[in-house]
Amino acid sequence: MSEEREKIITIFGGSRCTEDSEEYKQAFEIGRLLASKGYTICTGGYLGVMEAASRGAREKGGRVLGIVMNQFRSEPNRFLTDKVATDHFYDRLQNLIQRSVGFIALRGGMGTVTEVSLVWNKLQTGVLKNRPLVLLGESWTAVVEAWQSHLVISQKDVSLLSFAETPETAVDIVTGGR
Repeated sequence: MSEEREKIITIFGGSRCTEDSEEYKQAFEIGRLLASKGYTICTGGYLGVMEAASRGAREKGGRVLGIVMNQFRSEPNRFLTDKVATDHFYDRLQNLIQRSVGFIALRGGMGTVTEVSLVWNKLQTGVLKNRPLVLLGESWTAVVEAWQSHLVISQKDVSLLSFAETPETAVDIVTGGR
């Protein structure tokens, strides 16, 4: 089965959030919901949001693909079913992006900003065929508005993004309600 037909959704988010954080709980629910709908989830493979989404998917019997990096000293999370190791950050990003039919980003740090920015830029330039990029949580609205205020980002650029307040809405958007 080809990876495109396999229905892979990549989930981006912070590695530093803990089990009691809102992001962890949301990512866990996203993993559960996607696995229930037959989607494979793909993450960076480590802690925080990546672990939560992986854990949620595994609890529903789903496949979890982790794109890890040989340069990191951390061990991947224990919920991965499959792992792809890369040598460089850009290779890792490319693997996270190219395999996926859609993306959900939760609040995170500069790594998450990098991931969202690269996907968004690839969608803007047509390098990546149109697919959903969903930003989950109220923080993203303020971030995108700040970018629009201080950078050259048009309303047409923003129209490539989808915003969601709940895991259920994010999953409905990224799966087209299927």
